[in-house]
Amino acid sequence: MHTAANPKVRLIIIGDEILSGRRQDKHFSKLIELLSQRGMQLAGAEFVSDERDVIAATLARSFATPDIVFCCGGIGATPDDQTRQAAAQALGVELALHPEAERLIAERCADNERRGQGSADMSLPENQQRLQMGVFPAGAEIVPNAYNKIPGFYIRNHTFMPGFPVMAWPMMEWTLDTRYQALHHNITRVEHSFLVFKLPESRITPALEELERKWPGVKAFSLPSMGETGHAHIDLGVKGEPGAAAEALAYLRAEVIRIGGQLAPPQK
Repeated sequence: MHTAANPKVRLIIIGDEILSGRRQDKHFSKLIELLSQRGMQLAGAEFVSDERDVIAATLARSFATPDIVFCCGGIGATPDDQTRQAAAQALGVELALHPEAERLIAERCADNERRGQGSADMSLPENQQRLQMGVFPAGAEIVPNAYNKIPGFYIRNHTFMPGFPVMAWPMMEWTLDTRYQALHHNITRVEHSFLVFKLPESRITPALEELERKWPGVKAFSLPSMGETGHAHIDLGVKGEPGAAAEALAYLRAEVIRIGGQLAPPQK
């Protein structure tokens, strides 16, 4: 159950390249993995284009919630990067160069110079352009970037990161472990399931509905397979608090048997 003490966690992926199929999203599965390791759960995800007004509208709705939100993509300094501007628009605040971001970007330029890859002179046009990546909505805090020092930003329970997994994933971990450590393993949940053969979903549905009435904190699920492995079946299960989930699972298994379902594939 999501409460003020245990808010929902959501993911927003921003980028035309994802929507066109030019690149494949990898953040969805990774965030699920990182949350699971910490006893947390993803409540929702959405994909958004690079249009500033579309991003701003999405973020305005999101900022109005108490949710923890991870936003990936669009925080660079090229014309197709509109996330920083859209976040400021959604919040009704100005953009400003963050002093710590400015220092870190200058450090990155100095590192590049030592490697023979550019100049540390921050007055140069290319370095002035790099500083745009540290221009965040007023009131934002930085999110450290262990890969190349150029930070993301955090504001109103929303963490904004680059689209590159090599940068974004450590930033997700840092955020979960630094800002939200108190939420780790706050709720104990389990998930149990079993395969059922020779049973239509329509016949088991009343039992699933009754299960959720008897155990209000438990959710039932039914995932049918069309028989790709040789036998059509349903993956039936429950998820919730361990004690209640165990009781609900026993009830569901008994109901399957009572109405004629099979727990093993039929013999050929």
